[in-house]
Amino acid sequence: MPETTPIRPAAPCLRLTATPEDWAALPPEEARALWWSMQAIRSFEEAVLRLAGEGLVHGPAHSSIGQEGGAAGAVFALKDGDQINGSHRGHHQFLAKALRHVGAADAVTPAAHGVLRRALAEIMGLAPGFSGGRGGSMHLRWAEAGALGTNAIVGGGVPLAAGAAAAMKFAGTDNVCVTFLGDGATNIGAALETMNLAAAWSLPLVFFIENNGYAVSTTVAESTREPRLAARGMGFGIPSWQVDGMDPLAVRLAMQEAVALCRAGSGPALVEAECYRFFHQNGPLPGSAFGYRTKEEEAAWRARDPVAVLEKRLPAGEATRMRAEIEAAMAAIVDEFTEAAGNARRICPSLWPDPASKDTHIRSDLSELRGARTALRGGTASHKFIDCVAEVMHRRMAEDPRIIVMGEDIHRLRGGTNGATRGLAEAFPGRILGTPISEAAFMGLAGGMAMDGRFRPVVEFMYPDFLWVAADQVFNQAAKARHMFGGSARAPLVLRTKVAIGTGYGSQHSMDPAGIFATAPGWRIVAPSTPLDYVGLMNAALACDDPVLVLEHVALYQTEGEAPEEDWDFVIPIGSAKVVRRGAAVTIATYLNMVGQSVAAAESAGVDAEVIDLRTLDRASLDWATVEASVRRTGALIVVEEGAQGPSWGGWFADAAQRRLFDWLDAPVARVTGGEASPTISKALEHAARATATDVEAALVAMERARGRR
Repeated sequence: MPETTPIRPAAPCLRLTATPEDWAALPPEEARALWWSMQAIRSFEEAVLRLAGEGLVHGPAHSSIGQEGGAAGAVFALKDGDQINGSHRGHHQFLAKALRHVGAADAVTPAAHGVLRRALAEIMGLAPGFSGGRGGSMHLRWAEAGALGTNAIVGGGVPLAAGAAAAMKFAGTDNVCVTFLGDGATNIGAALETMNLAAAWSLPLVFFIENNGYAVSTTVAESTREPRLAARGMGFGIPSWQVDGMDPLAVRLAMQEAVALCRAGSGPALVEAECYRFFHQNGPLPGSAFGYRTKEEEAAWRARDPVAVLEKRLPAGEATRMRAEIEAAMAAIVDEFTEAAGNARRICPSLWPDPASKDTHIRSDLSELRGARTALRGGTASHKFIDCVAEVMHRRMAEDPRIIVMGEDIHRLRGGTNGATRGLAEAFPGRILGTPISEAAFMGLAGGMAMDGRFRPVVEFMYPDFLWVAADQVFNQAAKARHMFGGSARAPLVLRTKVAIGTGYGSQHSMDPAGIFATAPGWRIVAPSTPLDYVGLMNAALACDDPVLVLEHVALYQTEGEAPEEDWDFVIPIGSAKVVRRGAAVTIATYLNMVGQSVAAAESAGVDAEVIDLRTLDRASLDWATVEASVRRTGALIVVEEGAQGPSWGGWFADAAQRRLFDWLDAPVARVTGGEASPTISKALEHAARATATDVEAALVAMERARGRR
């Protein structure tokens, strides 16, 4: 018979309970401050629910009533330099941190009143809010207070918190970040990926799980075989604590242990707080009104109300006085924001944000690039494209210690799978980070680092198809941060990836992602087709305060072209196209390896085509002036791209061009693109699925015939 031996977990998982001695040791002023924080949150949330019941909160009102003990207990274990982020049910998390930051302890000071006023305005979508009303209930951010932003995507904020924690660690501080997540998020891949990555890199991050028993109406027991969510930490070697979330002192004690571990460099840590929301997922009704909870269950949890439990430990009348002051402050704020409208009330019209500001704060105005040197100094010499990729990054990392590079295998294999990071790991130890295969985690971590502001992360996706497993972090988080938080956040990061059509890697490794990224306001896209352009555009990308996608093409890596002899610092401005072939008959607009193929097609077809290398592909910074000047001369436009029609970039560009340039076009805008399906493994089918010089030549001939020139 085989022998079996129990395997001990690498990290402990403990249940912590506050004892009578712990309560006796709690100083009265701290008990009062803890209760005041919870009551301020409670009164605030009650005001939100009343407004929601009157239809004065546009969108959700995810009340945290009942869960105040967890948030307040957790925040009271932190110092001012520590940071938090939170979930869609995050009013209590945000308020606990913000009120603690302004020193509110037992009275509604002017600073505390300001926090409550701006938070309520944000939830109501009003201009005085922390993000000018853009974030609303689910996106509350005040970076000054260490509140990095609550998040509407379940588990979506967890990787961002890891980025903040990484910034703390790499900056040499002893600060800690806390990410609040619900029980539902513990089944989200990005959250679990982040637990693994945070543990692998020993980040000062506390995963604070608010286990309120329900993901909307689905119970924890229905969602997982292991309902003790603190056990999630054991699988990643993360020390974990389980605690009664209705006991704010027990939460604080558990958090003190978790935070101390992180400050000592032994993070991350995990705390599961068992708690209960007294109302439904959204709005002023209890869960029993929707049939998924019983009134008896709700009554049993209400008997453990953390506000009421702690109130019993305060001197008689003290809580009554403080509650009356808080509620009077909330009533005054509500009165300021509303006015009578018949038998009801409405929001004061003057408080709405200006509708004309709807598209502000989407991206930088690129003022950070003003004054950058655009003229190349010295001569040029022939270099391989891939060597320039590594060389310009070497130069920038030597000049800018904020740059940290991460991705799969980039620290090995003599520069990753293609040599793009050759020599960097040796030259910059600790700044070239090989990651687990977990794109959602490390993309989100990079986004969090970028939003922190102390670092400029560079991420490599080995293939662009992998963006789909990180799509939330790419499109919902990094792309939207600046706009969603009213300009208070920015995400200066670079995402490098390669188009690998023609390499035989099949449907899941061969996409051109330009069209997908062009649909996401916030991203900038550069696509260099020569070594010299790569240097100038990468320098621009690394100086930009927006997330920038740098597109590369495998077919270009081993090509040689002109590159700087010595000057690796010049910048090609984002938004500047280049005419690579002059002509008068028709304009071709294209990018990456199709630039060379379009020039070859024009020569082969004998058509006097003008070929424009667009170089910048996002909607905001596309060089329409160069395109328009060309079409004014030629009267015709062909849009050329290599990849499949589905994620096509050329579709929106052709549509925009048709409308912008209609007065100068003699024929409809023509397009050259790949087939409908993604390229497959078969060499013959892959070649047939992509656009080539032959297709461009055919389009040129067809355009000439349509205009009666052949």
